[in-house]
Amino acid sequence: MSAAHTPAAAQPHGGTSLPQQPQHPALINHPSDAKATQSTASLVGTESGSAAGAKVCIQAGDDESGCVPADSRYSRLNAPLLLCATVAAISSVNFGWVLGSVNIPAQAIEQCSGGPLTWSHGFPSCIPMRRALWGLTVGLTPLGAWAGSMLSGVAADRFGRKRVLVCNNAFYVAGAALAGTATSIPQLAAARFVSGIGCGVAATVVSTYNSEIATIRARGFLGGFQQLMILGGIFSSQLASIGLAGAPLWRVLFSISAAIAIGQTLLLLLLLVPESPKFLASRGQYADALAALQKLRSGYHAMAEYDDLLADFGSAAHQRAQQPSLWQVLSGRTEVDLRHLVFCALFLMMSQQWSGAKGVMFYSTEILTGTFHLTEAQRRSVPTIAQLLTTGIGGGGAAAVLVGMFVLDKVGRRTVLICSALATTVAAALIVVGSKLDKGPVVATFMYIFNVVFQSGVGFIPYLCASELLPYYALGSISGLATSVNCLTLFSVSLVFPTLDDALGPYLFVPFIATNGLTLLFGIFMMPEAKGKSVAEVVAEYKGPVRIV
Repeated sequence: MSAAHTPAAAQPHGGTSLPQQPQHPALINHPSDAKATQSTASLVGTESGSAAGAKVCIQAGDDESGCVPADSRYSRLNAPLLLCATVAAISSVNFGWVLGSVNIPAQAIEQCSGGPLTWSHGFPSCIPMRRALWGLTVGLTPLGAWAGSMLSGVAADRFGRKRVLVCNNAFYVAGAALAGTATSIPQLAAARFVSGIGCGVAATVVSTYNSEIATIRARGFLGGFQQLMILGGIFSSQLASIGLAGAPLWRVLFSISAAIAIGQTLLLLLLLVPESPKFLASRGQYADALAALQKLRSGYHAMAEYDDLLADFGSAAHQRAQQPSLWQVLSGRTEVDLRHLVFCALFLMMSQQWSGAKGVMFYSTEILTGTFHLTEAQRRSVPTIAQLLTTGIGGGGAAAVLVGMFVLDKVGRRTVLICSALATTVAAALIVVGSKLDKGPVVATFMYIFNVVFQSGVGFIPYLCASELLPYYALGSISGLATSVNCLTLFSVSLVFPTLDDALGPYLFVPFIATNGLTLLFGIFMMPEAKGKSVAEVVAEYKGPVRIV
C-alpha cells in the first residue's frame, strides 16, 4: 500500500459487522495490497489458532510454509494491543488515585484527628474545616473534571488522542504540587480542581483511544478497562493511605499523583505507543494509519481491516465537510437520527454517578467510623477498622469489574446492566435496614456487596457505550458531553453526600434506592444491545427518537 493510495467513496460509519471466517475456496485479494493482489491461491487449510501470530495455510503463500497471517479482523486481545491500552489507561489510574486519596486521611486533614494543629517547616499538620466545606473541596475534583471534559473532545479531535494524553499530565503534576504544599483551604481546593481537569480529560480520551484501537472481539474487554484502572488507582491510593494518612505524610500521598503522571509520559514517548488509526485516517494520514494498525495487530494480516477503515472514512476533506454540530446531533438533524442512542449514552453516564457508589468511595471511612461508633482514641489508632474496610471496598470493586468484563461479551451489555442495577438497588435497601438496626457488621457487609454488584455492570458499561452506539462523526462531541454530564452528576453527589448523611442518618441510601431503580427500568425498556454488532448495525436498529425498544 503506497502513501498515495486514495480511499473509496465514503460509506456509512461502522462498515460491516464482524466478518465471517473465510471458507475454502476463498481468494485473498485486497486491492490496496499489491502483494496480496498478485496471490490468487485458494485456501485449503484452516486458521491455526486464534492468538497473535495465527496463520491460515494456502496453496501458494507469502512465506515458505505456504501460510499467511490470519485476518486481523478475527483477532482477539493481543500483546501489543493490551500494552498500548494499558499505557493509555495509566491516566485512569491517576484519576482513581486522585479520587481515592482523600478518603482515609479525610479526618486527619479536616478534623485534625491526629492531634492539635501544629506547624512544621512552614506547613500545617492539618487544615481544619467544617464537614460541608470539606464536601465542597472534595467535590471540586469532579467540577474540574467537567471543565476538562468540555475541552477534551475538541482537543483530541484536533491534536490527536496520544498528544492530548501526554499534555494532560501537566494538570496532574500541577494539582499534586498544590495539594502536597497546601497551607490553606483555598490552595487545597485549587489543587483538587486542577487535578480534576486532568481526570476529566482522561475520562474522555482514554475511553475514546481504547475503543478506537480495539477489534470488535476485544471491544467489550477494553471497554471496561478504564473503570478497572480507575478502581485500581482508588485501591492503590487506599492501600498507601494506611501508612500515609497521618500528618505530615498525607502530603506525600497527594504528591504521588505527579510521579504517576511523569511515569506515563515517559512510557507514551519511549514505548512509541501509536496514535489511534481512526484518528489518523480521519486526518487523511493514511500511511501513518496503516503503520499504527500494523503495530497494534502484530502477527496478523491487517490489510482487509485497513480497507474497511478507509471505506468508513472516505476522504478526509469529505469527513470535515460533513461534520455535524453538537446541536444537529442532539436534535436528530443528521443523516441518520441518533436521538435515542445519544439519550442512552448520556443517561448511562449520569446513572453511573447518581448510584451513590462514588459517595461510598469518598466517604466510606467516615460512614463506617460512625456506624461502628469509634471513640476518639480508636480514631487516632491508625489503621482503624473503618480504614481497613475502606481499603477492601476498593479492591473488591476492581475484582468485580474484571469479572464483568469477561462476562460482558458472553451474555450481552443489556443483561449485565439489568442484573447489576437490580442487585445494586437491593443492596442499597439492605444498607438502610442494617443502618436502622444499628448493626455495623451488617452495614459493612452490604456496602461491600453494593460496591461489587455496581462495579460489575453499571460501573463500567457507561464508559464503552458511546463508542459502541454512535458513528465516528458524532463520537467526539457526544463523548465530551457525556463525560460532562457524568462529572456534574458526580460533583452534585459529592457535594450533597455529607449533608445527606447528617440529615438522613440511617436512611442515607434511600435516595439511591430510587436512582438505581430508574437505571433498572432504563435497562429493561430502553437499553440497546451492541454485543457482536458493528456501529452501523446498532445505528440501523436503534435510530430514531427516544422511545421504548
